[in-house]
Amino acid sequence: MPNLVDGDFVFVNKFSYGLRLPLLNIKVLATGEPHRGDVVVFRLPSDPSVYYIKRLIGLPGDHIVVRDNRLTINGSPMRLAADGVYSGGYGFEGSELGLERLDQGDHVVMFAPNLPSTDFEAIVPERHYFFMGDNRNDSQDSRFPQVGFVPAGNLVGRAARIWMNWEFPGWPHWNRIGKPIR
Repeated sequence: MPNLVDGDFVFVNKFSYGLRLPLLNIKVLATGEPHRGDVVVFRLPSDPSVYYIKRLIGLPGDHIVVRDNRLTINGSPMRLAADGVYSGGYGFEGSELGLERLDQGDHVVMFAPNLPSTDFEAIVPERHYFFMGDNRNDSQDSRFPQVGFVPAGNLVGRAARIWMNWEFPGWPHWNRIGKPIR
């Protein structure tokens, strides 16, 4: 949240970072590299049967610092400008929104009220990546040991579009169909 919400079904480009052999998960053809700012589906390192979707923040070798919900990469603070208040429901009404700039451009992040910042500092190991949720202070992501740094072999692909939103019970949310994931 706020870019993806409960009930979203997404198209994932599984070939964006390479062609892999089924079952063996061995890359046989490189087709591209992950970019900072991509929204990526990956297998959880602690339990590869579980899939997560988060924003790629840190590339191998990056020095990542999160302090008071502000992100610094390799000594450069990432631009964060106020962008209003969330009104999309799901129990997060009134959360502050920010427009954050990473390599790929701007995206919206959200800060849930009354929750502390999860501060973090580390260098991303080789062949690993660092991910954060856009709901910055209410996301289980690479700042926590349950997720941690994600090995390159656990990347499934880049999330591209929302193909449907249907939170059961209820009706589909037609206005979300086809929205690009940024």
